[in-house]
Amino acid sequence: MSAFHEEIDVDRTPEDVWAFVIDPSHMPEWQLSAVSAEQLDEGPLGVGSRLRITRHVGSRDMPMTMEFTEYDPPHAWGMRGIDGPVRGNVHGRITPLDDGRRSHLTMDLDFEGHGIGKVLLPLVVRPQVRKELPRNEQLLKDKLEHTAA
Repeated sequence: MSAFHEEIDVDRTPEDVWAFVIDPSHMPEWQLSAVSAEQLDEGPLGVGSRLRITRHVGSRDMPMTMEFTEYDPPHAWGMRGIDGPVRGNVHGRITPLDDGRRSHLTMDLDFEGHGIGKVLLPLVVRPQVRKELPRNEQLLKDKLEHTAA
């Protein structure tokens, strides 16, 4: 069981949801703590691809590298943090609804603390995520439902 679990229904196809969620350039549009995100390697995204994500955590901007551990368009993805004091583990799943006209999005998120991250995790990171994650999902839903296909 993950530390954080969120689910939403979105009035967009699984392919539309996938295209938006998986594109690193959109991350700052729907994740409040994301300052920037970029792919670090050449070619299409897939298992093993790495992203550099800078997040505003507490009063600091913290860069971190995430690696795709699962990549199954337009159904599921997984990522794990591979550096930094706080390393996230993310799993997302998109399930079609109404013959594929709508989508059910599930996201699970947990963290590992390394070094100072063991202190930051309970004091700063988890409380911030607890507040932010439901808002992120609402932002994502609003972006997807109010953007032309």
